[in-house]
Amino acid sequence: MLDSVAEFGHSYPAWIVDIWGVMHDGVSANEAAVAATAGYRAQGGVVLLLSNSPRPSPEVQAQLGALGVIEAAYDDTLTSGDLTRHELEMRPGAKVFHLGPERDLPIFKDLDLTLVESDKADLVVCSGLFNDEVEGPEDYNDLLSDMAARKLPMLCANPDHMVERGEELIYCAGALADVYEDFGGDVTYAGKPYAPIYQLAFKKLSDLASRELEPREILAIGDGINTDMRGAAEAELDSLFIAGGLHASDLRTIATAEKGEQTDGAGDLLYDGTLLSKLFAGQQLPVAAMRGLA
Repeated sequence: MLDSVAEFGHSYPAWIVDIWGVMHDGVSANEAAVAATAGYRAQGGVVLLLSNSPRPSPEVQAQLGALGVIEAAYDDTLTSGDLTRHELEMRPGAKVFHLGPERDLPIFKDLDLTLVESDKADLVVCSGLFNDEVEGPEDYNDLLSDMAARKLPMLCANPDHMVERGEELIYCAGALADVYEDFGGDVTYAGKPYAPIYQLAFKKLSDLASRELEPREILAIGDGINTDMRGAAEAELDSLFIAGGLHASDLRTIATAEKGEQTDGAGDLLYDGTLLSKLFAGQQLPVAAMRGLA
């Protein structure tokens, strides 16, 4: 358990850092994380921000600036939206049903495709819920079961199931894709923890470092066990787990079961390595953990 990433993170030439939940919470920047990544870069480190956001990098970078994440905090970004666009470029002329909010429409900009209703589509691109403030996956059962019955392939532009928005947890495209698979639908995932996004990340980092980097030279930092941590493990990267926020409620549940009494807040539980290790349920453990990147 660490208080500062500088205790060991500066021994790696490059970092892959999650955005939502580490660099910001969807409302404002994590000032300590911004200072940590900017300080690391000032000492020669390379930082690639890797996000399961369905938006392409230019839109994500604009959002970063609006939330207070300064450009000095990172070298470049790579998103699920970037990878989704790459996948769509290989399907010229596709008729696409977009399952997601209008704010994600930049993912289709200038591509050779036609946006249509679900009954006329040959592909569905899922970037999230239409209204993630009031809806849940259960609201989409009829639509998803119908598309699955018609064997409409889905491209999931955000494998996350949930993310933090301020103090709230909201559903993401991954939650809908999971239900779609339960209905027998075929899903291709563009993002963490799947290998293609890491292959692109390795290439980007090597270009930024002006030499080919080995996995052992890269530290992955994130707050998602099933995305950031699993992806890092499968890519053979050391990882730093950010324990606060996304999995805090899971940690409270484990602590209550272990101690036999109700635990109201995460608090010092986030510094209990034994409890934290139980969150991973057989997955490879990270090298270290922190409450928040600092």
